[in-house]
Amino acid sequence: MEVNALTWIITIVVIAGFFIFDFFAHVRTPHEPSMKESALWSLFYIGLACLFGGFLWLTWGEPGNPHQHGVEFFAGYVTEKALSVDNLFIFALIMSSFKIPRKYQQKVLLWGIAMALVFRGIFIALGAAVISAWSDVFYIFGIFLLWTAIKLVIDEITEKEETDPQNMWVVRTIRKVVPVSKDYNGDKLAYRDKGKLILTPLFVGLLAIGFIDLLFALDSIPAIYGITSEPYIVFTTNALALMGLRQLYFLLDGLLDKLVYLSYGLGIILAFIGVKLVLHALHENNLPFINGGENVHVPEVSVEMSLIVIVGVLILTTVLSLTIGNKRAAAKEDAEERDSADADGSADTPVSS
Repeated sequence: MEVNALTWIITIVVIAGFFIFDFFAHVRTPHEPSMKESALWSLFYIGLACLFGGFLWLTWGEPGNPHQHGVEFFAGYVTEKALSVDNLFIFALIMSSFKIPRKYQQKVLLWGIAMALVFRGIFIALGAAVISAWSDVFYIFGIFLLWTAIKLVIDEITEKEETDPQNMWVVRTIRKVVPVSKDYNGDKLAYRDKGKLILTPLFVGLLAIGFIDLLFALDSIPAIYGITSEPYIVFTTNALALMGLRQLYFLLDGLLDKLVYLSYGLGIILAFIGVKLVLHALHENNLPFINGGENVHVPEVSVEMSLIVIVGVLILTTVLSLTIGNKRAAAKEDAEERDSADADGSADTPVSS
């Protein structure tokens, strides 16, 4: 398989076509999707990713490893999908903060995700250019992912509260520049009142989701470049992971709170890829203050091993979340209810003189 300009054009047109179809078939008429609708379309996009990965597995490889890029795609797709699921927690917070009606949430998600994919495409192109010009950038990618993994775990242990989307810089700035209405105007993103442009909270929520997803790309793009150096695979894994995210949001609604150990699993995956990137950078070292600018003979992690570790960690954290994690959460909730009942009882008990 040759990834030439025509291949890129066809891929981008097909992906754009899916977004356009999604809008006219499901989003244009405001409604709250059913569980059946969400499940079927989620399976469709996952199946589409598997078919595309199978196509790469059969048609694009390297001498001595004819299926290399197919394996890279699946490892990258699973990683990006897992990181995208983590984004859904923030999406739910934004929906709640802006009090976006359920029937309008599809529109916000679709356009927010489409906007994020465009910006990710720019990030991917910039990443490819930097890697081509300076291979030692993998040191920076690796260290950044290790720092992100540690911060993710620490934030989870300390139960750090998420930033209120209303206080985000991009939201505060847009409110200063353009008037934002207090109420929704159907599913309109903006309207004119006496010739004056007025944005609706729906537009601000859309902007917040696109901006948040762009911030998440700061760790997901280096992570996928830790699995493959092919920009085409980096882009298609990101696109296919994001394409079914809208349906997955409604499908997993209510289940997200039960995945209590997901952040720990993602932390482990990011740390693993960070170490993999540092080892790769050492193996291709050009920095004069490390081993005199010569390559350092260290073991490198294969793509097959990466896929096994990523899938294994996700399965383990999911099982632990749905068993031990939920039992602990239920026990903690029962204890809090008993303490609250005891406190109420003590407050109602009269004090004898």
